[in-house]
Amino acid sequence: MIRRLFFTIAFFASLASASFAQKKAAYVFSYFKGNGEDGLHLACSYDGLSWKALKGDSSFLKPVISKDKLMRDPCIIKGKDGVFHMVWTVSWTAKGIGYASSKDLINWSEQKYIPVMEHEEGARNTWAPEVTYDKKNKQYMIYWATTIPGRFTETQIKADVGLNHRIYYVTTKDFETFSTTKLLYDPGFNSIDATIVKDGKRWVMFLKDETREPAQKNLKIAYAANLTGPYSKASEPFTDNVWAEGPTTLKMGDKWIVYYDKYTSHKYGALSSTDLKSWTDISDKISLPKGIRHGSILRVSKKELARLL
Repeated sequence: MIRRLFFTIAFFASLASASFAQKKAAYVFSYFKGNGEDGLHLACSYDGLSWKALKGDSSFLKPVISKDKLMRDPCIIKGKDGVFHMVWTVSWTAKGIGYASSKDLINWSEQKYIPVMEHEEGARNTWAPEVTYDKKNKQYMIYWATTIPGRFTETQIKADVGLNHRIYYVTTKDFETFSTTKLLYDPGFNSIDATIVKDGKRWVMFLKDETREPAQKNLKIAYAANLTGPYSKASEPFTDNVWAEGPTTLKMGDKWIVYYDKYTSHKYGALSSTDLKSWTDISDKISLPKGIRHGSILRVSKKELARLL
């Protein structure tokens, strides 16, 4: 208790010295650790660079659905209704994803399994789901990566043990009823870990090229006028030769920051850009909780963060 109190006092002391703009809001990073067996972890930051684990880096929500009971790749957004909506990977092999909601990021609704690929008999997985709100059409889009054997055979290779992903999606207005599952993006290569954000009048998709031979394992960008596409040809990679995955992005003023998991090196990296073309490696300027894995970043109010602290 004393340790937590000390952290709270120190954290708000740092807030007092921040600029007025930083005082108005903060950021929360949702992530998992290990294999995702203990559930949702959260960290907070005021500058988007230095992140502190909350609740002693213990779980805020333990997974209970699917045979594997995992909570990998948690993605949280604050909806139009003021409620936080979260989706996650429930298993390495399940044909659906997890969903839960919360008004404060502490108390969560009953966990629900959304069977987004159950209609595909041969579907092997539903990995790294994310959710984005489409203000224009007043609906949410949930999207993820799935391998369906026999599809996109032109990029099927033995080295990937049959895995050959593309990005699929459903839309919903209430997380109760969902549209038919459709293909969102086929970039012409094995692709996973898509995350989509609005940039002015366009939508920007960051995604991983999962190609094994010849090895890519890097991050690329595609653009669209509408959230549901069609998306442009993927850009050249903007990450270096270190194998990268799980991009999540934050825009502060005119500067983009893309965090990503250097998973073979067991550490996180970060790149910054003002035009999404020229990138600067700022990995040495970031500080993250030990063992952090793929997640998402959302903006929260000072009041919302105070409850978490």
